Formats: sequence, C-alpha cells, structure tokens
Amino acid sequence: QVQLVESGGGSVQAGGSLRLSCAASESRSCMGWYRQAPGKEREGVAAIYTSSGNTGYADSVKGRFTISIDNSRNTVYLQMVSLKPDDTAMYYCAAHHYVRSACISVPTTFTYRGQGTQVTVSS
Repeated sequence: QVQLVESGGGSVQAGGSLRLSCAASESRSCMGWYRQAPGKEREGVAAIYTSSGNTGYADSVKGRFTISIDNSRNTVYLQMVSLKPDDTAMYYCAAHHYVRSACISVPTTFTYRGQGTQVTVSS
C-alpha cells in the first residue's frame, strides 16, 4: 500500500505561482498529478517516469507546469506558474506501475492517490 501526502495548495490570484509537493511512502514507475473540479471530468495534468525522468503534460498546462521528483526522498513536485482561474481544482498526487510510454501520456487512472490539495485561482 503506497501512501501519498500532498501539500502546497492554496489560493492565489491569476498569474501567480504555487508548488505542490507529494511525499510518497514508496514510489512506483509512474508518479503523476491529476485534477478534478466540480462538474468537470478528471484531467491528467502531468506525469513522470521515475527511473528515467521522462515527463508528460496536458496541453492545457504545457509551458506553465513542471513536474519533478527527488528519488532520494520519494517526493514529487508540481511547480505551477502563470496560474489561471481554469486551473482551479482539487489536485491529486498518484502512483502506478505504467510503462514509460503510458506514463508520459498523462494517464488519469492510478492505483494509489493522495487525499488531494485544493488550488484556487481568482481572476
């Protein structure tokens, strides 16, 4: 059982930045972030293949979000800049054994997820 604990969410104005952190009890081959807003479908945001560091991003966040991992600490980060009101959602850290190609396609289905951290962006 992998335990994931997110932190770093909050409320910012449009154009602001936040960095989310996810401390994992152990990692899986693919670590990622997805988000869900009320009334909207789950959206994969970013994912990283832990052994190689290859990453994938949703088109909606490319150039604004960066996923990274500190393998020594089993901690995954999501740096978010130039935030928009459309980025408002609950953000979940997640883990699953995916092959590299599936991981960097930014999946929305993972075996394990954290409790979520709220990100609210006001205009």
